[in-house]
Amino acid sequence: MRFEHEGHVRVGERPVIALAGMPNVGKSTLFNALTGLRRHTGNWTGKTVGVGLGRCRGQDWIIADLPGTYSLMGRSREERIAGEFLRQGRARLTVVVCDGSCLVRGLALSLQVMAAGTPVLVCVNLLDEARRKGIEIDLKRLEELLGVPVIGMVARKRKSRKRFVQAVGATLAAARDTGRADNTGGAIDEETAYARAEELCRQVVKQSGDHPPWGRLDRLLTGRFTGGAVMLLMLLCLFWLTVKGANYPSALLSRLLFSLEAPMSRGLAALGAPEWLNGLLCQGAWRTLAWVVAVMLPPMAIFFPLFSLLEELGYLPRAAFNLDRPFAACGSCGKQALCMCMGLGCNAAGVVGCRIIETRRERLIAVLTNSFTPCNGRFPTLIALTGIFFASGGLGQAAVMTGLILFSAGVTLAVTKLLSVTLLRGEPSPFVLELPSWRPPRISQVLLRSLLDRTLSVLGRAAAVAAPAGALLWCLANIRVGEGSLLTHMAAALEPLGCFLGLDGAILLGFILGLPANEIVLPVIIMIYTAGGSLAEIGDTAALGALLAQKGWTAVTAACVMLFSLLHWPCSTTLLTIKKETGSLGWTVLGAVLPTAVGIVICALVGMICR
Repeated sequence: MRFEHEGHVRVGERPVIALAGMPNVGKSTLFNALTGLRRHTGNWTGKTVGVGLGRCRGQDWIIADLPGTYSLMGRSREERIAGEFLRQGRARLTVVVCDGSCLVRGLALSLQVMAAGTPVLVCVNLLDEARRKGIEIDLKRLEELLGVPVIGMVARKRKSRKRFVQAVGATLAAARDTGRADNTGGAIDEETAYARAEELCRQVVKQSGDHPPWGRLDRLLTGRFTGGAVMLLMLLCLFWLTVKGANYPSALLSRLLFSLEAPMSRGLAALGAPEWLNGLLCQGAWRTLAWVVAVMLPPMAIFFPLFSLLEELGYLPRAAFNLDRPFAACGSCGKQALCMCMGLGCNAAGVVGCRIIETRRERLIAVLTNSFTPCNGRFPTLIALTGIFFASGGLGQAAVMTGLILFSAGVTLAVTKLLSVTLLRGEPSPFVLELPSWRPPRISQVLLRSLLDRTLSVLGRAAAVAAPAGALLWCLANIRVGEGSLLTHMAAALEPLGCFLGLDGAILLGFILGLPANEIVLPVIIMIYTAGGSLAEIGDTAALGALLAQKGWTAVTAACVMLFSLLHWPCSTTLLTIKKETGSLGWTVLGAVLPTAVGIVICALVGMICR
């Protein structure tokens, strides 16, 4: 069993409080609030697969966040992990977190946990959503019927969490006095648990008022014909806002960061640094870092909050539902669509997200195909070339970007089908996904998760590799052999293969040297074209377009570059993540070779057809 936070927590003799419950009932939200840690939360199921451990602030307890599970019978990976944790007796107390707006299934799980003999506290969460649906729950009566403590709460509110801590303390004290007596008198089968839960609900739950008209909205968003149209419209709006909003701040940030280079260079000179060190640090490491930050931060600062907003509202599971049919036809399941959505931000995050897929076969398929989804690091190149060669700004550029995403999704489905009938043969598993309730977005949570956990995290990883890569590029551009630098000689050696793919040697070398971070691909190409010893700042897209046209670029060249940007090896961070998740060098190599082979075939075909 894997414990995600075990390396940071010493359990020792401290009591362990296990948080159990169905997916999407607020366990991770409660865990984060109690421990101060930041497990990923969102309005969709399957986010937590491992067991997270953290010390409760102000108490001598260890909180264990178990994966969401509907039952302890062990059908899925999440259920096996949660069931094993509880059966091993690791917890001094098990808190079963239930959804107050759908209590019967939470009570069915509570009865199973109670049968295990561990002291139990039933926590009815999301009472605010229950009230909006006209649902009233008699908590005192439920406590009498169950024979265990029951509390109601809204995990996002501080007062509720304070009552929760008090209830846990009281339950632990009572358990020490009475021992670990069996609550129900033995094991209970799943069918009998559900029947008892229905009977309990009939006695304690009252429904009044009208339901919000969310059913009509779900029929629109998940309809056979309307669901896909809405997805396309949302994707179009997402890219339009990203493209439109990122241009000005990106140019402003670029001017600011590049303006700092001269003072840094003068400072190093004043300290007596040799000229080569000055060039290595300022024109190499800093200039590359400045380029990456300038072109990457503004789009991410717009894209990630919008993406997190859709996640918080609960739209992502509905998108997965819409995509389940095509993925099932290709031998996979709809949960792969969720991982694909994560890959739009970062392929490494998408690979980690594949943990939510139960079967090893489908999980490997999702891992191997996630890099077909363009990550945020590829967007700057795609957006720039789209604006120069196909549609300049506004809705047209957003439409081309949307088309690229649809193309990448089509390639993902095709390769998924290929893997499912060859290397990873097997039948697709049933896709069971409970659509979460629509919830008003927590703006602070959206901003915190999108800016800290995503934007700055991805930017930090890119910056960590951009600076050393920039230093390496400066060395290659300034070490001369004969009449040219190492960089120009390498580009010349790759010229035949590049031309075969509809590219050229400089473009292909840019992709190779962009392995640490996709953001530096276009800057490297510009460096080679200008034959400079460092990256050259291109003031606007018009100047960049003129340079590319001077080097023989056409719309076909741009199309091949964009296709190869979609279809080539993942960045080094993603490859390391694949190695960690699969534990296999062979699968990691295949994760690099597979998209590259597809890209070579498609680019070669486009180049031959359009010549």
